[in-house]
Formats: sequence, C-alpha cells, structure tokens
Amino acid sequence: MKKYVRLLLVLAAIGLFLYGLTPARAEAATTGTPAPSPSEVKRLLDETVPKLLAEHHVPGATVTVVGGGRELYSAGYGVSDVPAGRPVDPARTAFFMGSDAKLFTAIAVLQQVHAGKLDLNTDVNRYLTAFRIRDTYPGHPVTVENLLTHTGGFDDTFMGLAQARPEQVGALGATLAAHQPERVRAPGTAAAYDNYGVALAGYLVEVVSGQPYDQYLSEHVLRPLGMDRTSFAQPHPAPIDAELAHGYRPEGSGQTETEGLYGPLTPTGAAAVTTASDMSRLLLALLQGGSVDGRQILDPATTARLLDRHYGPDPRLPGMAYLLEQRDRNGLRLLVKDGDVPGFHTNVALLPGQGVGLYVSVNGDGEDSTGGWTTQQVLNAFLDRFYPAPPAPAAPALTSGLDAYTGDYRSTRTSQSTLTRASALMGSLHVTADGGRLTVSGPLSRDPQVTETHWQQIEPGLFQEVGGGSRIAFRRDAGGKVVSLLSDADPTVAYELLAWYQAPGLHQVVMVVSLAVLVLSLIGWAVAAAVRLLRRRGRTTGDTARPAAPTAVRLLGWVTALLLTAATCGFAMLTADPNALNQTLFLGDSPLLTVVPVLILTALALAVPMTVCTVLAWVKGWWGVLGRVHYTGVTLSALFFLLLAGAYDLANTGALDLIG
Repeated sequence: MKKYVRLLLVLAAIGLFLYGLTPARAEAATTGTPAPSPSEVKRLLDETVPKLLAEHHVPGATVTVVGGGRELYSAGYGVSDVPAGRPVDPARTAFFMGSDAKLFTAIAVLQQVHAGKLDLNTDVNRYLTAFRIRDTYPGHPVTVENLLTHTGGFDDTFMGLAQARPEQVGALGATLAAHQPERVRAPGTAAAYDNYGVALAGYLVEVVSGQPYDQYLSEHVLRPLGMDRTSFAQPHPAPIDAELAHGYRPEGSGQTETEGLYGPLTPTGAAAVTTASDMSRLLLALLQGGSVDGRQILDPATTARLLDRHYGPDPRLPGMAYLLEQRDRNGLRLLVKDGDVPGFHTNVALLPGQGVGLYVSVNGDGEDSTGGWTTQQVLNAFLDRFYPAPPAPAAPALTSGLDAYTGDYRSTRTSQSTLTRASALMGSLHVTADGGRLTVSGPLSRDPQVTETHWQQIEPGLFQEVGGGSRIAFRRDAGGKVVSLLSDADPTVAYELLAWYQAPGLHQVVMVVSLAVLVLSLIGWAVAAAVRLLRRRGRTTGDTARPAAPTAVRLLGWVTALLLTAATCGFAMLTADPNALNQTLFLGDSPLLTVVPVLILTALALAVPMTVCTVLAWVKGWWGVLGRVHYTGVTLSALFFLLLAGAYDLANTGALDLIG
C-alpha cells in the first residue's frame, strides 16, 4: 500500500511540474505574478473604459483579456451604432481592426515558411511573377524578413488607396504593381513603418499558396481557431455585416460616421473586422505555442519565432518581432500592435512572460484625434493595476557631452513623394541641452497632449525620462557622429538628425515671413489700385495715363501672391480637422487635394516671368527705389515659399531634394 501511495505522490509531483511548464503557468512561475482573476479584470474595465469613452467623446469599445490559459473577461461598452443606439456585444459586434490585421499577415507568412514555400532571407523577387521590386540598391534586395520588420526601405505612400464601399475595391497584386513606391533607403538599415511592405508580404502568401489572401486566412487561421465572426473578405459575410460596428469622428456635439475602411491592401488591415471574443482565441493561441483547444495554427517553434526579437538598432531599447512591436512598461516587455483607420482604433498586447494578453478597440476617433490614445490608456491602466512598476534605484546622471545630441530630427516615416510629407514641417523633434538634461520638443510621447519631455543620461547615449520610465537612445555612425534618435515608444521608426538648413523651425519662420509679405502686398496693391481708380475718375482728360508695362508687372505679382495665399488657405482648410484629414488621405477624395497643388504650380509658372520682371524693374527704373525694393521682396518671398512648398511636396509632384 505504501508503495502505491509513494507512486501516486511521485506522479502528482511530476504532474505539477509539467503543469508549471505549460506556456501560461511556466511564465507566471518565472515572474511570480499570476494572472488577475476575472472579477478583478471586470472591476478594472468597468471603472476605466466608460470614463475614457466619455472623456474622449468616443461612442463605444470592445475589450477582451486572457490569462492563465483562458479568457478572463470580454465586454462591450457604449454603442456600435449611434443613431440606433445599438449596444456593443463582445461576441457578436465586429470592429474594424486596422493594422492589428498585420499580425495575421505575419502568421500567414510563417505558415508558408514552415511549409517550405517561403524563405525569410530570400529576395522577394524570387517569388514574384506579375511584377518586380525595382533594384534601387544593387546587391541589397528586399527580403521576406524585411517586410515583417518594417525595414524594406520603401517610401511611406498610402494616400488615396482606400475605398468607401467594398464593391469598389481592386485586386491586391494589381494595386501593388501599379503603386510601387520608391525605395528611399537600403533594406535593413532603419525601421520605417511600411504598409506597402506588409501588403507585399500578404501578396507573397497569395502567390505561393495559390489562394486569395482572404480565403487563405479563412481556411488556415480563422476556421482552425474558431474565429467565425472575423473576416477579411470584401464585402463581409451578411451575418457579420448585419451587426458590424460603425466608426465615428466627433463633429460639434455629435458624431459623424466615417468612411475609407475598405481597399485592396487587405494584409495591412483594409476591411479586416473581428470581435473581442474571437481575438481572445488568437491571443490564447499565441501564448500557448500556436494552439487553443487542440486547434493549431503554428507549431511551438514557429510561434516562438514570431514573438522573438528580429530587429533593433540598439539592444538597450525594445525592437521588432515579426510585425509586433516590443515595448516596455513597469519593467515588463510587451509585444504590441496598434491599429488605426478612420473611426476605429485598436490595440493588441501580449505579455508572454505573464501568459496574459489584452485586446481593445474603439469605434471613434475621439476629440482632438485621441481615439488611439484611448486604447493605450486602457492598456496602461491594466498594467499599472496588475503589474505595477517595482521601485527602481535612481541611476546617476551623466551630464557631459550633451551638446552632441542637440538639433532637429525627422521621422523615417516621412513620405518622400506625397502631400503627407508636409507633416514633417510640424511633426519633427527639436532637442536642446540645458542644466545637464536634454529637452525634446515635438510628438515623441504616445500621449498626444505631451509635446515636451525631459531626459537625463544614464549611460553614454542612453537617456531616461525625468519622472518617468521611458527611454531614448542615440545612434552614431562608424565615425562616431550622432545620426539618429531612437525611442522605446515606437521601434517602427527612427528620427534622423537634420542639417541646420533642414530644420523645420527655420522653414516655418521663412514660410511665415514670406506669406506675411505676400498677404500684406496683396492687400496693399488692391487698396492702392482702388485709390488710383478713384483718383483717375477725378482727373481731366488731359491727365497722363500710367505706363502699361509696370502696371502689368504689378498685376503679375498680385496674382502670384493671391494664388499662394489661396493655396495656404486651402491647405489650412484641409488640415483643420485631423480626424477628417485622416479619412481624406485614406480616400483621396477632397477637391482640395487637387486644388492646392494646382494653385502652387500655377504660382510657380508665374514666378518665372515675375523674376525676370524684377530684374527689368531695376534695369529700366520702374517706380521709385522703394517700389523696386518692395517688388523684389515680393518676388523673393514667392520664390522662398515655392521652394519650401516643393521641398515639402505641397504640389504633390514629388518632393524636391532640397531638405533630405
């Protein structure tokens, strides 16, 4: 009898040991922090989410949390249809997931790698038959892995590729062939968020599998996991469409429904929809070696490969897994993917070390474009409640050599060939040193309300936020010169150091001064012309008429100033509402996208004879000296304005290579 008792005890010990090695439990044992209970999660979400929806003027949200090998809690908050007042159901209401769909693309690619049909280190042109990626950097081909780490080197171009209705969508391959962007850097040299590259990765799955992308996902990912309320098809199946959430942006005291959610680039997120309950199954599969309830989409080794770090220019900061971003908070390393399309903002977060995952999506852009920040706040509240930051010893600050890091930095996600390049004029970073610290002005924080942050150096080239846990680092070239700034807030971009003449602050001053001269001259010439007309009416028939040439030349300057002023007003109207602008850029449907470039190009055509006339004014002695100086100032103002308009591609003809 004792022998059997000892045998049972041994078997029980072995069972407990093996139980502790399951993915969720093994990680929890490592951290010593078990997953929170369902009641704790419910309490937190019920406290947090409704308050955030009200604060940011967002109609609804859907959330799920998994941990310990099971779904802990899924919930819907608010409404999915504002006019109908239909509540959000976490199991039935599908939300557009935006770029969270890229996670599915990574899974599909790795399935084909496991099947031996794709190789991560192979030139993508080996698999393409209908078109080729241009050989911009001979000897440096774009590989499949580059596509999964945002390091392919493609320019950021997406404007006008979305559609309002699914029936209008073109084919993925044809769109990629017709809209191939320029390669602006050698692959593997820097991360720059890349929708084209991810869409190309999804197309490779189409090519080697012989199935349309949405059909492939349905058969090889969605059905195996039982995700029957998730769809990448266009249009969606009728049962999903009937209960689909609508996206909104605030307008006055109400909400306006958004468009631009469909398009050919399905692997990047166009048209992709899912529910919170469906996403809980995907999260569990990724935390459990690729399977849930005995249904497998990846083997454990491939799942680990998906979640491993594959790119990062500085080992002291988070890097890139395959289309998942490493991020740090409270001493934990997370794997995160955000998604943003007009009216919908999502966040997927995995904590492999704790066996925990969270998915949250909202169907509103939020007041002042804070919809994306709303989902981040839900994640932050979850982490701060259940995994608070441990006390950390203060690192000694290194105050020497800070001047080497000062200057202006521009994001690698800046387009080189579309109107969106203008974002660099206001969206770059300015770094200064004072009092043994660095101050960074600009949109470095994920919190849109934070536009200035302060940093102290804790290692050479590594800085920690004063009063916070965020970090930045500076990258140097082989000669020791600082070339870029890296942030743990987003490993998909780097910020490249600019020369003094590339500084957006300088360009802003030049453009404002130039525009002021043009506007004042526009008004002054109009008033002067009116005064002359009134005086002419009072003259006798013997009065001498003014010379025709100087009058025409002044009119030429007036029309040029009018065109540039009108273009500036049009651009201001286009960008006045960031939420509406987001939809406009997706659809490319605003007349202003055509009108503004036409006005600028017309002004450019007039600036050429205006420059000639400026020279003639001095040669022929038109007007007095002050008149000639004024006309010269107007001409120079127009030329400077046009030069910078070309550099920031406000004419939408491709940026002039003037500011890098």
